[in-house]
Amino acid sequence: MRAVMLSGPGPIENLQLVEVPTPQPPPGWVRIRVEAFGLNRSELHTRLGYAEGVVFPRVPGIEAVGVLDDVNGTDLTPGQQVATMMGGMGRTFDGGYAQYTVVPAAQVIPFGSELPWSAIGAVPETLQTAYGSLTTGLDLRAGQTLLIRGGTSSVGLAAAALARDLGATVLSTTRSPDRRAALSAVGVTHPLVDDGTVAAQVRALFPDGVDAALELVGTPTLPDTLAATRVHGTVCFTGMLSNEWLVRDFYPIGYLPTGVRLTAYGGEASDLPAAVLQRYLDRIASGEVTLGPVHTYPMDDIRLAHTDLELGTKVGKLVVLP
Repeated sequence: MRAVMLSGPGPIENLQLVEVPTPQPPPGWVRIRVEAFGLNRSELHTRLGYAEGVVFPRVPGIEAVGVLDDVNGTDLTPGQQVATMMGGMGRTFDGGYAQYTVVPAAQVIPFGSELPWSAIGAVPETLQTAYGSLTTGLDLRAGQTLLIRGGTSSVGLAAAALARDLGATVLSTTRSPDRRAALSAVGVTHPLVDDGTVAAQVRALFPDGVDAALELVGTPTLPDTLAATRVHGTVCFTGMLSNEWLVRDFYPIGYLPTGVRLTAYGGEASDLPAAVLQRYLDRIASGEVTLGPVHTYPMDDIRLAHTDLELGTKVGKLVVLP
């Protein structure tokens, strides 16, 4: 089969398209014929050497969608459409950047959809992260206000769409004034240009601060995001678009505004119920919901796709078709 192999941390040239034997699933694992895989910042972190515990060479990719090719004695159904993600994919074992991938049966999520694979490939990990952040991380409710920091990322766009679907009022940031329309397109009521002091803009609209905030940029903007949140409001730290995630010399009393809660979210396949994946695939197909633009690439253009991922040249999700 064809696969993308990362020879080691470093430049884009370390991603190489190679021919390797089709993998055989060990007991309790299944093989998926990959029809599409989304790109994620996690894979960029692996390529840049930020990820820990990765043994190289490695086929990257923390998610994939496709069809069950070998169920290997499990109770799954051959030919079933499935998604898979996380669980060590692309780090401790070979991931989704390939024509076939083998994963533990427990991290397979079945679904049925007539959407094109390019559209389906944009959904699983993005939906899991956005859904988990809003529900587990923030316990967001109808009628509340939500600030999304890093709003034109794929997770930011999906979170805005889901929050609007829950009945929240959404404020979302972009550093580029010409991307405000992309935020409005997914239901953002208040698109904000991030000049580094978003809290002042938020409090001009909501003097007490927002009920909830989703931090997708990282620790450089986290203090300002906390300052935009009301007493007894919650900030969920989910993303690291800045590639910075450590707070040096963290002194909670000095760092956290009084009464503002800080939590975090990082999910697995088990955190995306099959019913939730199916519901949103159906709603995307009917036109009721959009999670934002999708940009597709053939696997031959994996270096171009990774360059676009690293530079943030595209608004929305990047998807590769093997």
